[in-house]
Amino acid sequence: MPPEEDPGTLGLVTHSRSLSLAFLVDGDNATAGLVGEMLAEAAKYGSVDIRRVYGDWASGKLGSWRTVVQEHALVPVQQFVAVSGKNSTDSALIIDAMDILHGGRVRGFCIASSDSDFTRLATRLREGGMFVLGIGRGQTPAAFRNACNVFVATENLVTSVSGVFHPTSGPVETRVQLEIGATRRPATEAFELIDRAFNSVVGEDGSCHLAELGNALLKLDPAFDPRTYGKSKLGDLLEAIPGKYELTRPPPKTSGPVLVRRKATGKR
Repeated sequence: MPPEEDPGTLGLVTHSRSLSLAFLVDGDNATAGLVGEMLAEAAKYGSVDIRRVYGDWASGKLGSWRTVVQEHALVPVQQFVAVSGKNSTDSALIIDAMDILHGGRVRGFCIASSDSDFTRLATRLREGGMFVLGIGRGQTPAAFRNACNVFVATENLVTSVSGVFHPTSGPVETRVQLEIGATRRPATEAFELIDRAFNSVVGEDGSCHLAELGNALLKLDPAFDPRTYGKSKLGDLLEAIPGKYELTRPPPKTSGPVLVRRKATGKR
């Protein structure tokens, strides 16, 4: 096992990195300019072996996807809009997801969309024993966010890479560009949720493993992400909350658990 604080933004390995994943993108409701970052996020949990983007490629509305489809070896799936106002793309993605589930080819799914219509799909996949990663805008309805094992906001993917995003044309990309300018939430706003999670895993000695705390946070809120508060790792976020927690790390060049305790001044 690698050191606990190394993998992922929560300082833990949530699932085995040997998982085979299906990466399914709602092309009508996802950002083409962030596909590379989305794939990198999914790769934290396993090997992204199936990669598909769904939409009406004949309509001309998915022009921003054409370059990234080739660059990232994505398979474009054509879905004509039979009736105006009806989202045929969602249906095609859901049918394929169920075929993949029953085919037994993967152990997890990444659904890239901000559409709450995928809520039932996410819950059904989890019922089938699948790990589900959702990726969408921060304003994605809570129903879909909470139906996933982990949900990552695209705003966090932007700032975690370069802090700058150069959008292509299209309304979705424009919205993401505007959202990037939003101020990060202060670390102190995370304290209430972190304290609840800490209370659920703290041992008799008054400490818990950082990885245990990270898992508890995801159970309480699958969309919890230290990057929302301007920190790349959970440990950094804990130390940024004044007077609340202290971390004990293993000696340099050794592996082992990172222990979390409340500071004496933080006791109630």
